[in-house]
Amino acid sequence: MRELRVNPERLAARIEELGRIGRNAEGGMDRTTFTPAELQARDWLKERLRELGLAVRVDEAANIWARREGSQGKGKSREEGKGRGDGEESGGGNGAEEELPVIAFGSHVDSVPNGGIYDGALGVLLALEVMQVLAENGVATRHPFELVSFSAEEPNPFGLSTFGSRTVSGKLRREHLDGVRDDKGTLLVDALRSAGGDPDRFEEARRKPEELAAFLEVHIEQGLRLLDRGIPVGVVTAITGIYREEVTVWGEANHAGTTLMANRTDALMAASELMLAFEAVCREHPADETVGTIGRIANFPNAANIIPGKVQFHLELRGKTREEIGEAIDSWTKRAEDIAAKRGVRLERKLLLDQHPAAMDPLVADVCAREAEKLGYPWMPLGSMAGHDAAHMAALTRSCMLFVPSLGGKSHCPEEESRIEDIEKTGNVLLRSLLALDEQLNR
Repeated sequence: MRELRVNPERLAARIEELGRIGRNAEGGMDRTTFTPAELQARDWLKERLRELGLAVRVDEAANIWARREGSQGKGKSREEGKGRGDGEESGGGNGAEEELPVIAFGSHVDSVPNGGIYDGALGVLLALEVMQVLAENGVATRHPFELVSFSAEEPNPFGLSTFGSRTVSGKLRREHLDGVRDDKGTLLVDALRSAGGDPDRFEEARRKPEELAAFLEVHIEQGLRLLDRGIPVGVVTAITGIYREEVTVWGEANHAGTTLMANRTDALMAASELMLAFEAVCREHPADETVGTIGRIANFPNAANIIPGKVQFHLELRGKTREEIGEAIDSWTKRAEDIAAKRGVRLERKLLLDQHPAAMDPLVADVCAREAEKLGYPWMPLGSMAGHDAAHMAALTRSCMLFVPSLGGKSHCPEEESRIEDIEKTGNVLLRSLLALDEQLNR
C-alpha cells in the first residue's frame, strides 16, 4: 500500500478535459443540473468508468454509481451477504464469508452558472483516479468500492440542491418532485428522465445503512484557511449548520422634508443598525468559523422623498455546532431588542431555515489524519462552511471529507483553481485512507 500513488499528470489532463465540457466564452463553467452540458459530462464520466471494467449503473435519482467488487464474499449477491457493522464478525453460521458493505467515495459534476472547473468535479476525478490506480496495481479490497457522482448538488433552476444525496439518504421523496419546473417551464420529472433517472420508482434510489461501511468526499476548500497556513490537506470535522430568518422592521412612513429628525421612526436607519449589530456579534464570536450575512434587503416604499416605514431583510448565520449558532443568535437578539426600543420600531422575525450542522465521523477523520502524517503531509482539522453531499451521507454511514486548498479562496467563479501539487497530496491521502478503512472496518 505504501508505494501506491495517484498520477498527477493524468489528473491534470482529466481536470482540463472534463473542464472543457460546459465552458462558456468568458471561461466560466455552465454545467448546471440536467442541461445538455451536464448530460455530456455524465456520458464522459461513464465512458471512463467502463474503460476500467467497473459495473456502472444510474439509479432512479440519476446518481452515477460505479462498483468494484470486494474479495470477501465475492460472488454472493448483495441480498445474500451484508456486513453487520464495526466490531462484529462477518460470516454466516456455516462458516461462509458474507459480502461486506460498500465503501463509497465521490462528489458531483454539476456546476453553478459561470462557475469553476474544480468545485465538485475534482472529487469525482480523484475518485476515478483511485479506481484506476487500484486496477493498474491489481489491488484487491475486502469491501466493494463504489464511486458515486451525485445529481444536482449545486443550487439549480429546480430549487432542489443536494438532490442526489438527499434522495439516497431518504430525505427527498417522490412527492417533492410533483409540479416542480425550472424557469423555462421544464418539468423536473422530465429532466430527471433525460439523465437516466426514473421518477416513477424514485424512492428506490434510497440506500440502506447496512449497505454502506463509509463515505469519503474530496472537495476544494472554497476559502483561505489552508492556503494562508501553507497546509495542503484539510480534514473536515463538521459541515456547517445554516440558520436563516426574515426580519421585518416596522417604523413610520412620513414626509422626508417636513418631518424633523427628532420626530422620525425610520425603519431603514433602524434596520441598518440592526444589521451592523449582527455583523459585530459575528466578528466578536470566539469561534472564527461562525459567520453571518445579510443577503437580501427590501425597503418600503423605497421612494426618495419618503421616510421608510418598513424594511425586510434576510439574516443568515453559519456555524459548525448548534451551540455556536445559538450563542450568536441569542446575543444578536438582545442587541436587536435594545435597538428596537431605542428607535421606537417594531420587529417581526420569521424562521426560514434551521439546518443542523453535520458532524463528520471521528474514526474516518482519524484515519485520514494518520495517513496524511504517514505521508509526511501537513494537515489541519477544519469545519466546512458550505454544504456538501457528505452531510446527507452522514445520516446513513460513517461520513467524512478532505479539503484541497483554493487559490485566493475563490470558488463559484471562473477564477476557481487549486494547485496540482496540493491535489496530488490530497489524492494520495484519499487513496491510502480508503485502503486503511478497508482493512480496519468490519473486522
